[in-house]
Amino acid sequence: MALAEIPLCIWRKRSQTFVFRGQSIRYWTAGQGEPLLLIHGFPSASWDWHYLWQPLAQRYRVIACDMLGFGDSAKPVNHEYSLLEQADLQQALLAHLNVEQPVHLLAHDYGDSVAQELLARHYESLIHVASCVFLNGGLFPETHRPVLMQKLLLSPLGWMIGRAFSRDGLVKSFRQIFGPQTSPTESEMDDFWSLIESNHGPRVMHKLIGYIPERRVQRERWVGAMQRGEVPLRVIDGEVDPISGAHMVTRYQELIPNADAVLLTGIGHYPQIEAPCQVLKHYLAFRDQQILPPLKMACS
Repeated sequence: MALAEIPLCIWRKRSQTFVFRGQSIRYWTAGQGEPLLLIHGFPSASWDWHYLWQPLAQRYRVIACDMLGFGDSAKPVNHEYSLLEQADLQQALLAHLNVEQPVHLLAHDYGDSVAQELLARHYESLIHVASCVFLNGGLFPETHRPVLMQKLLLSPLGWMIGRAFSRDGLVKSFRQIFGPQTSPTESEMDDFWSLIESNHGPRVMHKLIGYIPERRVQRERWVGAMQRGEVPLRVIDGEVDPISGAHMVTRYQELIPNADAVLLTGIGHYPQIEAPCQVLKHYLAFRDQQILPPLKMACS
């Protein structure tokens, strides 16, 4: 059974706003129960979760925001963007919503790194993370394979590349990273581009891309946190993703004790868009079975 989408125009109308360090941040929340924080990736926004939003809200209190520099949130030009600050933002949002319970994390891509930082902070008693599920992302710098556009944004000419970035460029990049049978529709591409273009987003893309070297700086701390094994973890990964597909899961199994990983056959970098029913199934199974011994590997 297909999951109902939430059109972007409706999604935007449901947003709320709070101020983080002087910047306007858009956020969404729905449902009741244990808090579940959804953390989006680069270069998109929290609308990435729209297929999963209502099913998850039937069981949990779901919370998501467009991070600083993304989606409909503020995108200051003269700002040094940092994954650590994005983790601060997530904690500020939880405080704004008076969330005091242990929080569950579901993250993707760039958001994986933010979740890794929150997991490290859990072990520093700065936040209580109850569980964490990662979708396709660069959990290990040594396995991350950036696409051409990311490499160009990291170059000295990145500021020019970002300002010239267009919908056509986004289409070319996304065609490389989605599964062969699960490419986004033209309408979805319009929506992805609308969120990137919002608030003159292309002007800051070369600054946001600094997350790639920042991951290398934080690698030992973040991998060490995942290796502690006290917080239940799972990876749900689109197998054919050229950036962080099956090769990343192989590394995850090498480094993480009792690695719990699910590979989605034929799915690329955006499993929550490409195969939301499968992601939902494997996420709910993870939450329902945390009291059982973790699985070594599953395939779907």
